[in-house]
Amino acid sequence: MPRTQRNDNFIDKSFTVMADIILKILPTNRESKEAFAYYRDGMSAQADGEYAEALENYYEALKLEPDDNDRSYILYNIALIHTSNGEHDLALENYQKAIDLNPRMPQALNNIAVIYHYKGEKAKAAGNEEESEAMYDKAAEYWKQAIRMAPNNYIEAQNWLKITGRSKMDIFF
Repeated sequence: MPRTQRNDNFIDKSFTVMADIILKILPTNRESKEAFAYYRDGMSAQADGEYAEALENYYEALKLEPDDNDRSYILYNIALIHTSNGEHDLALENYQKAIDLNPRMPQALNNIAVIYHYKGEKAKAAGNEEESEAMYDKAAEYWKQAIRMAPNNYIEAQNWLKITGRSKMDIFF
């Protein structure tokens, strides 16, 4: 039984009913509809912290979904799970795949920057200043890209860029 048919709360049931109605009236192919059902179940499992189940659903959706834009969001959610699990290299790989399919994803760019910043902090704590600076520089480049796309977001990153001298931009928006 699909996860969305097991939900007990009103909001999840309402979302499922609305999504099913939209799927029935949208002029789309069977594979896209099936991919969306897997994606929806993946989001539900992810919200419940059932990451293994969410990944299974996302990978099924990825196999079926023909649209690159939709595939980018599936990959983004896969990357979020890997990030949560501390699997940073897998997360970076999936964020990059998402960006390759949809270059207008500032949230993916931000998350990549966060991972590089984290790696910079770890290298600094280990006494490896050179590696730390390299990771911080990578973080800065990704944050600058994200901020250019969404100038009203990522205020902490904007401050960090200014404080560390990694940005010559005074105003991002």
